Amino acid sequence: MKLTLDENILDQAPENLLRQAGYSYLMDRNTGQESYVRRLARGFYPRFHLYLERRGGQVILNLHLDQKQASYAGAHAHNAEYEGELVEAEMQRIKSYAPSFFTA
Repeated sequence: MKLTLDENILDQAPENLLRQAGYSYLMDRNTGQESYVRRLARGFYPRFHLYLERRGGQVILNLHLDQKQASYAGAHAHNAEYEGELVEAEMQRIKSYAPSFFTA
């Protein structure tokens, strides 16, 4: 699920908003790709996984729910949900940390 924001209306860095919402920074050691995660249990999975992208004055939050790690060696695919009630509820929870950003 994606959410696009105008970076000019934000009164804080989106990274700070994500930290307030309980997300931790994650750097993939294999690809170097940066993202943010919020674990739902003690282990690494399940977890909400969010990519933050800046493009042309906009901030794009791309959220999905990772259910589990790839099930075989060398695999990059995993069981993830990109839509649905849980993902929508989490996006609403993130929005609640800065309601003035999300008036639309």
